[in-house]
Amino acid sequence: MTQPPKKSALVTGASSGIGEAYAKRLAKDGYRVTIVARRGDRLDALARHLAQHYGADATALRADLTQPDQLRMVERHVAAGGPLDLLVNNAGFPAYMPFAQLPPDEAERLIDLHVTTVTRLTRAALPGMLQRGHGAVVNVASLLAFSAPLPPNPLPARATYAACKAYLVAFSQLLQHEVGAKGVRIQVLCPGVVESEFHAGREVPVPPRFSLPDEVVEASLQGLEGDRVICVPGLRDTSVIDDYWSHTQRVLVAGRAAQAVPDGGR
Repeated sequence: MTQPPKKSALVTGASSGIGEAYAKRLAKDGYRVTIVARRGDRLDALARHLAQHYGADATALRADLTQPDQLRMVERHVAAGGPLDLLVNNAGFPAYMPFAQLPPDEAERLIDLHVTTVTRLTRAALPGMLQRGHGAVVNVASLLAFSAPLPPNPLPARATYAACKAYLVAFSQLLQHEVGAKGVRIQVLCPGVVESEFHAGREVPVPPRFSLPDEVVEASLQGLEGDRVICVPGLRDTSVIDDYWSHTQRVLVAGRAAQAVPDGGR
């Protein structure tokens, strides 16, 4: 009997933390996995681990996704590398500091990695998914995507970082409206503080409950099965997400109604 073809996935930021946990879980689940990160030695070691422990077909792509030529190389792989069932846009870094102190080049790198890279890789992946009528994209954001009303203390100074993550929430929600009826699922994953190198050497102002990367990945994959567009690992009362959707729509509707009132109207 002919075996069905294996599903395929591409994970960015795969050399540690959440990205590494995705790579291991997907390899365990039988996916062919392409792993992308800057650190080639770690990628090669992870690819060997996936092959030895899970028998996975693992491809390592070393790339600094803030560099346009290297991003284009990964784009070409996504667009022309055969059917892709799952894209995990996970690569990121925080650079917490007051905006006026944030070096302009660092701010640009944040936007390049969290906004431009996610946008371009998702654009490369979607045509094939839509043509086949199935596939999924997970964009790894953060709970800080919802933190704009809160001042920097006790949370970190984060204007650029949080704004980038807020982009991922809006981008993912709107994409789901466009492609959800065509068999493609979009998820924005919004974890809190995760036990990983992401926070190594950085002071976390509010002592959190650290989540483990494996827990975050499990929540994400369960959320995909349940068609949850916004996935907050560990959140038991998911009605708060529905409330978020509702209140966002109320602001839009009320604002449009207010603009429709003639000058001087009551």
